[in-house]
Amino acid sequence: MTKESVALGVAGVLFGFLTGWIIGAQQARPAAVPAPAAAAAAPAAPAGSGGPAAPAEPAKLDQARIDVLRKRAADNPRDAAVRAEIGNLYFDAERYAEAITWYEASLGLDPKQVDVSTDLGVGYYYANQADRALAQFERSLQIQPKHTKTMLNIGVVRAFGKQDLNGAAAIWQQVVDIAPESREGQAAKRMIEAVRSAHPETPSTAPGAAPGPAGAGTKPRENGAS
Repeated sequence: MTKESVALGVAGVLFGFLTGWIIGAQQARPAAVPAPAAAAAAPAAPAGSGGPAAPAEPAKLDQARIDVLRKRAADNPRDAAVRAEIGNLYFDAERYAEAITWYEASLGLDPKQVDVSTDLGVGYYYANQADRALAQFERSLQIQPKHTKTMLNIGVVRAFGKQDLNGAAAIWQQVVDIAPESREGQAAKRMIEAVRSAHPETPSTAPGAAPGPAGAGTKPRENGAS
């Protein structure tokens, strides 16, 4: 079985569990994510061809709000928060290139914003840059090593951006080990079960045995409250 067929085969199983997580914590709504676990060839719509239903409609861009915030940003060249807010508006409208630009600007002013960092990583993923997304998530974990939503997103990109189901299960197991009763922990557990149900050959990962999420080359919004 090819890597592509593995990813497509498990996409439908995972869709229900993954929806909503990849957009991060700022808004707990199941956004256009039929995809975090995007299908092998469509990071912006993990559901990919032959996958689950089409994504929800993107939020309409509030251009008036954007104009107000851009003026505020121009008047306050050291304001990281306003730049992140502009990025959020573009992200929710699925205008990922603009979102990336503003998240990068925000992090350039305050690189310790873990949620903005993870949002940027998700933006890269939706912009078909899986490796860059994984690298950005590693930066998020350098800021906060046990940031479980970042770890969930890493698993999504490993599974669907890199077709690495074993690596995805390993990082999701870490989420379960860290916070088993949390929403993230419960979601990770269901994802692991879904992967193993669809692909029994995926090895089990004993608690505490999973490799660290910083694995080179295998690493995917999260802006707001964790």
